[in-house]
Amino acid sequence: MKKYAPAIALFAVFEAVAIALWLTRDNIFYLFNFSYIGASVALGVGLFIQGGKNARRITQLLVGLYMLVFLGLISGENMQIEGFWYYLFVGVFEAAVIHYAVAKIFGPLIFGRGWCGYACWTAMVLDFLPYKVPAHSRKKIGWIRYITFAASLAFVAALFLAHVGNIERIMFWAFIVGNAAYYAVGIVLAFAFKDNRAFCKYVCPITVFLKPMSYFALVRIKCDHDKCVQCGKCRRVCPMDVDMLDDSRKRENGTECILCLECAKNCPKKAL
Repeated sequence: MKKYAPAIALFAVFEAVAIALWLTRDNIFYLFNFSYIGASVALGVGLFIQGGKNARRITQLLVGLYMLVFLGLISGENMQIEGFWYYLFVGVFEAAVIHYAVAKIFGPLIFGRGWCGYACWTAMVLDFLPYKVPAHSRKKIGWIRYITFAASLAFVAALFLAHVGNIERIMFWAFIVGNAAYYAVGIVLAFAFKDNRAFCKYVCPITVFLKPMSYFALVRIKCDHDKCVQCGKCRRVCPMDVDMLDDSRKRENGTECILCLECAKNCPKKAL
């Protein structure tokens, strides 16, 4: 069981959050919600340790579909960034605020951008496209993410400032329209740049939260330089253009590692 320690540890972290929120919020839903997500993540990590080729994708589908279909479409919660702003303006620590706090603001201090690799329902669809390895070097248009970030905040703020009625219903439709727009833009960019993760690199507003916190992540890919033969295969297969051979926190695109473990799977010397 020792080799499964990472999977067990991840489940323990999510279970601790689940129990804490259940007891403090007096709502058993949080126990189910975070226990389910923790179990899904632990399953994926466990399957990877066993050598499963689709381990990450299984977790991605389990968590992504749960949040998109059950929480979003069925339960009517806007789990996009607009939902986060909405609950902040209302002054309620619920739904999207808790989700963002755990997965995208404080969680990355532990697992970096693991959310992007194992749970994001936008990337869940984009990862099915054919360009899993970027065909070209990264474009210098990452500033677009700050525009989408500001636009999402401005949209929700405008609704409150204009005293628009039935904002909660608007948030539901914003979730549907927003997701459709994300998928459309993500697919167009993937084919235009021959890169499935182009949307994540240039447009996704969530990265404004993820990038600074991921710099301090405890869970990181590191290189055993005694084993490494400098073949460069890890850098060629990385969907996020991360330089895995540099162990420093300042490595190129270091805050964008999604822990997909493609580098580790493809390393001929098991140095990662």
